[in-house]
Amino acid sequence: MRTTELGDGLKVSALGLGAMGMSAFYGPGDEKESVATLRHAVDIGVTFIDTAEAYGPFENEKLIARALGHRRSEVVLATKASAETDDDGTVHGRNGTPAYIRRACERSLRHLGTDVIDLYYLHRVDPKVPIEESVGATAELVREGKVLHIGLSEAAADTIRRAHAVHPLAAVQSEFSLFAPDVLHNGEKAVTDELEIGFVAFSPLGRGTLTDGVRSLDDLAPDDARRGLPRFRPDAFAANRRLAERVEEIAREKGATLAQVALAWVAAHGAVPIPGTRRASRLDENAAAADLVLSAQDVRRLAEAVPAAEVSGGRGEPEVPAGTDR
Repeated sequence: MRTTELGDGLKVSALGLGAMGMSAFYGPGDEKESVATLRHAVDIGVTFIDTAEAYGPFENEKLIARALGHRRSEVVLATKASAETDDDGTVHGRNGTPAYIRRACERSLRHLGTDVIDLYYLHRVDPKVPIEESVGATAELVREGKVLHIGLSEAAADTIRRAHAVHPLAAVQSEFSLFAPDVLHNGEKAVTDELEIGFVAFSPLGRGTLTDGVRSLDDLAPDDARRGLPRFRPDAFAANRRLAERVEEIAREKGATLAQVALAWVAAHGAVPIPGTRRASRLDENAAAADLVLSAQDVRRLAEAVPAAEVSGGRGEPEVPAGTDR
């Protein structure tokens, strides 16, 4: 696996692994399989591992510690301060205060079994707290050696700019895929490019719709949280699957899979995709996308195959105006 550089000198594998689904939201997990997949990721060079305190909550960080604690030096660990969460797992609203960020960071360090977090994100911007205060708190954690690099998730362009003025951001993470190209038009990707901040794409496979693993709603577990998302309503899912089939036709021409072409499209825009999977076989498929080079014509053709206006159903979160923190 080749490496690439985000911002602030942080080097990561060109494709990462989102670990969320191993512990939360996508139906029951299998710890043995998840541990094997995490270890296989490091074996093949996928060393950029993404988690958050919210995933479980806490259980995903603990899983990563159990799986990779003995290989800590080989991994770039990214985690996030999320909605305020009590130690018993009770979740409250967003909390971007310096006091909570410190508390959350120290708890994540314990759960991850490490002395330092490589990349620490503010999971969502707290509208009640100036971003300068929240980033100032993470900058203090950097000065103390508890965090090496900092980032934001789902932040608007102006917020990114203000945060970066307080302390250099290594990365901004947002949803970005053929089904969710908003960051190309709302100023978010443009400002990260201007300021030389790395861009990390979560859900680059449309939460599974841009793979051959979710061809039917029957492929989802009964308690899979995706069943409650607008894009997975029966009518919307059927419409989106028809769009995915257009991408699949192009993938066959390239001698690649649907997922590989979708990931290569994200990477062609200078982003680092972090697709999630529990299975080593899917991980191998995704990792191969790092070597798939698309021409400018390929990139345009894929975007034309999936017009944003034809993607059915929103993300399932409150819709916000362009230029607003999610």
